[in-house]
Amino acid sequence: MFYTCCASAASHLLTRAELRAMLEEYRRINADLDITGMLLYKEGAFLQVLEGKPEAVMKVIKLIKEDPRFTLFEIVLIGTSGQRLFPDWSMGFRDPTDRSLAETPGYSDFLNTPFTGAEFSGDPAPCLKLLLSFKNYM
Repeated sequence: MFYTCCASAASHLLTRAELRAMLEEYRRINADLDITGMLLYKEGAFLQVLEGKPEAVMKVIKLIKEDPRFTLFEIVLIGTSGQRLFPDWSMGFRDPTDRSLAETPGYSDFLNTPFTGAEFSGDPAPCLKLLLSFKNYM
Protein backbone atom coordinates (compact mmCIF):
# COMPACT_ATOMS: atom_id res chain seq x y z
CA MET A 1 0.00 0.00 0.00
CA PHE A 2 1.39 3.40 -1.03
CA TYR A 3 1.41 6.11 1.65
CA THR A 4 2.63 9.63 2.24
CA CYS A 5 3.08 11.60 5.41
CA CYS A 6 2.62 15.34 4.97
CA ALA A 7 3.11 18.28 7.31
CA SER A 8 1.52 21.69 6.95
CA ALA A 9 0.36 24.69 8.87
CA ALA A 10 -3.09 26.16 9.09
CA SER A 11 -3.47 29.50 7.35
CA HIS A 12 -5.17 30.62 10.59
CA LEU A 13 -6.19 28.96 13.86
CA LEU A 14 -9.25 26.94 12.90
CA THR A 15 -12.45 27.01 14.89
CA ARG A 16 -14.26 23.82 15.92
CA ALA A 17 -16.83 24.52 13.19
CA GLU A 18 -14.11 24.85 10.56
CA LEU A 19 -12.46 21.63 11.75
CA ARG A 20 -15.77 19.77 11.58
CA ALA A 21 -16.44 21.10 8.07
CA MET A 22 -12.96 20.02 6.96
CA LEU A 23 -13.48 16.58 8.49
CA GLU A 24 -16.75 16.09 6.63
CA GLU A 25 -15.38 17.40 3.32
CA TYR A 26 -12.22 15.29 3.28
CA ARG A 27 -14.03 12.16 4.51
CA ARG A 28 -16.24 12.37 1.40
CA ILE A 29 -13.31 13.01 -0.94
CA ASN A 30 -11.20 10.24 0.56
CA ALA A 31 -14.06 7.73 0.55
CA ASP A 32 -14.65 8.44 -3.15
CA LEU A 33 -10.95 7.81 -3.90
CA ASP A 34 -10.52 4.84 -1.50
CA ILE A 35 -8.02 6.82 0.60
CA THR A 36 -7.47 6.02 4.26
CA GLY A 37 -5.15 7.53 6.83
CA MET A 38 -5.20 10.07 9.61
CA LEU A 39 -5.05 13.86 9.86
CA LEU A 40 -3.88 15.36 13.15
CA TYR A 41 -4.34 19.03 14.05
CA LYS A 42 -3.04 20.86 17.06
CA GLU A 43 -2.60 24.59 17.56
CA GLY A 44 -2.28 25.37 13.87
CA ALA A 45 -0.07 22.41 12.93
CA PHE A 46 -1.18 19.50 10.73
CA LEU A 47 0.40 16.09 10.25
CA GLN A 48 -1.32 13.71 7.88
CA VAL A 49 -0.88 10.19 6.55
CA LEU A 50 -2.70 9.31 3.33
CA GLU A 51 -2.69 5.78 1.93
CA GLY A 52 -4.13 4.25 -1.20
CA LYS A 53 -3.31 4.01 -4.89
CA PRO A 54 -0.48 6.44 -5.75
CA GLU A 55 -2.56 8.41 -8.28
CA ALA A 56 -5.42 8.80 -5.80
CA VAL A 57 -3.09 9.92 -2.99
CA MET A 58 -1.45 12.45 -5.29
CA LYS A 59 -4.87 13.78 -6.31
CA VAL A 60 -5.73 14.46 -2.65
CA ILE A 61 -2.34 16.07 -2.11
CA LYS A 62 -3.06 18.42 -5.01
CA LEU A 63 -6.40 19.34 -3.40
CA ILE A 64 -4.71 20.00 -0.07
CA LYS A 65 -2.05 22.20 -1.67
CA GLU A 66 -4.84 24.27 -3.26
CA ASP A 67 -6.93 24.41 -0.06
CA PRO A 68 -6.65 27.90 1.49
CA ARG A 69 -6.89 26.40 5.00
CA PHE A 70 -3.40 24.90 4.57
CA THR A 71 -0.03 26.59 4.09
CA LEU A 72 3.64 25.56 4.15
CA PHE A 73 2.77 22.10 2.82
CA GLU A 74 5.59 19.50 2.76
CA ILE A 75 5.70 15.79 2.02
CA VAL A 76 7.98 14.41 4.73
CA LEU A 77 7.76 10.70 4.01
CA ILE A 78 6.75 8.42 1.14
CA GLY A 79 6.61 4.68 1.52
CA THR A 80 4.76 1.43 1.09
CA SER A 81 3.41 -1.14 3.50
CA GLY A 82 2.11 -4.67 3.07
CA GLN A 83 -1.38 -3.57 4.08
CA ARG A 84 -3.34 -0.48 5.04
CA LEU A 85 -2.08 0.98 8.30
CA PHE A 86 -5.40 2.77 8.89
CA PRO A 87 -8.72 1.01 8.18
CA ASP A 88 -10.55 4.31 7.67
CA TRP A 89 -9.67 7.96 7.22
CA SER A 90 -10.04 9.93 10.44
CA MET A 91 -9.06 13.24 11.90
CA GLY A 92 -7.79 13.85 15.42
CA PHE A 93 -7.50 17.17 17.09
CA ARG A 94 -6.90 18.24 20.65
CA ASP A 95 -9.92 19.88 22.21
CA PRO A 96 -10.56 18.60 25.73
CA THR A 97 -13.34 21.15 26.28
CA ASP A 98 -15.69 19.76 23.64
CA ARG A 99 -16.57 16.11 24.28
CA SER A 100 -19.29 16.26 21.60
CA LEU A 101 -16.52 15.93 19.02
CA ALA A 102 -16.25 12.25 19.90
CA GLU A 103 -19.68 11.78 18.32
CA THR A 104 -18.57 13.26 14.97
CA PRO A 105 -18.09 10.55 12.31
CA GLY A 106 -14.44 10.32 11.39
CA TYR A 107 -13.17 11.93 14.59
CA SER A 108 -10.21 10.20 16.26
CA ASP A 109 -9.36 10.58 19.94
CA PHE A 110 -5.71 9.83 19.09
CA LEU A 111 -4.37 13.15 20.44
CA ASN A 112 -6.51 13.09 23.58
CA THR A 113 -5.33 9.71 24.89
CA PRO A 114 -2.30 9.53 27.20
CA PHE A 115 1.06 8.93 25.57
CA THR A 116 2.82 6.05 27.33
CA GLY A 117 5.75 5.36 25.01
CA ALA A 118 4.62 1.74 24.66
CA GLU A 119 3.18 2.77 21.28
CA PHE A 120 6.72 2.53 19.86
CA SER A 121 7.14 -1.14 20.80
CA GLY A 122 7.03 -3.72 18.03
CA ASP A 123 8.67 -1.55 15.34
CA PRO A 124 5.76 0.58 14.08
CA ALA A 125 5.76 1.83 10.48
CA PRO A 126 7.71 5.08 9.91
CA CYS A 127 4.54 7.11 9.27
CA LEU A 128 3.03 5.87 12.55
CA LYS A 129 6.23 6.88 14.35
CA LEU A 130 5.77 10.41 12.96
CA LEU A 131 2.17 10.55 14.18
CA LEU A 132 3.20 9.31 17.62
CA SER A 133 6.00 11.89 17.77
CA PHE A 134 3.54 14.63 16.82
CA LYS A 135 1.27 13.42 19.62
CA ASN A 136 4.10 13.35 22.13
CA TYR A 137 5.83 16.63 21.31
CA MET A 138 3.06 18.92 20.14
